This record gives sequence, C-alpha cells and structure tokens, in this order.
Amino acid sequence: MTAWVYVLGKVIRGHGVASGQAKDPRFPEGTLQMQVPMFAAQGLCLDAYFPGTINVSIHPKHYTVRQARHRFRQVKWAENAPPEDFSFFDCRVVLDTAQRLPGLIYYPHPETKPEHFQDPATLEVLAPFIRGLSYGMTLGLELDPKQLTLE
Repeated sequence: MTAWVYVLGKVIRGHGVASGQAKDPRFPEGTLQMQVPMFAAQGLCLDAYFPGTINVSIHPKHYTVRQARHRFRQVKWAENAPPEDFSFFDCRVVLDTAQRLPGLIYYPHPETKPEHFQDPATLEVLAPFIRGLSYGMTLGLELDPKQLTLE
C-alpha cells in the first residue's frame, strides 16, 4: 500500500503543445496525441486521461525523480523531432476531502527534450477531464515517495 505524500500547487499555463492549444503546425493535434500510440505499443494505455497536461506549480518546493512506474527510452514520436525519453509516475489529484482521481505525472526527460522546458517546480499531470479546472486554481496532488520526492 502506498503512503502518499501530499503537496498543494497552483494550476499554471503551460506551453500548450501537449494538448495542441499552442496551434503549432508541427503538432496540430498536440504532442501527447502523437505520443499516445507509442506508449500504448509498449504497454501504457492513456485512454482514461484527457489528452493534455495540467501544469501544477509546487513552488517553492521542487521534485526529484527516483523510480518511474513506466520509462520509455528513445521514443521517435514525430518526424520533425528527435527521439526522447519519457517517464510516468503515479499520482492522485485531490479535488476535495472525498474526491481523488488517479493520475500520472508525465515527464519528458529534459536531457533528451529539444524544446518547451518546464520549471523544476512544475509537474505535468495527466488526469481524467476535470470540469471547472482553471488557471490560478489551487490543486492538491498525492505523490508516491518511492517514485518522486519533494524538497
């Protein structure tokens, strides 16, 4: 049984490329939609999650990667992008004291990522669609300390 670690964060605006909101012609449906089949082929089904990330700033805290639930190396997901490494970590999105949604932290490894870098205090969360979610909103996350630690 997991002894979750709770952290409070703020929903912030991301680059918009994962969801396709950035309108980048290289990734018209979003990078995540292009990557999902590659992850599925290696055993990770993301069908239960909204096809975009929730960027949650946990500043002034930051996280350290320990042991990913899933790790994929050298994923060639787009013709116009180099292969990247990706990790996924278990989390739960805490909406209130009675409602927790299963989620994943989506982590494109910065050492293989060509652009759209995140601040080290920002977690990219995959979750089912959450009605009423907005920028500036406070959101609770529960993390598995065997996978990610907070500092």
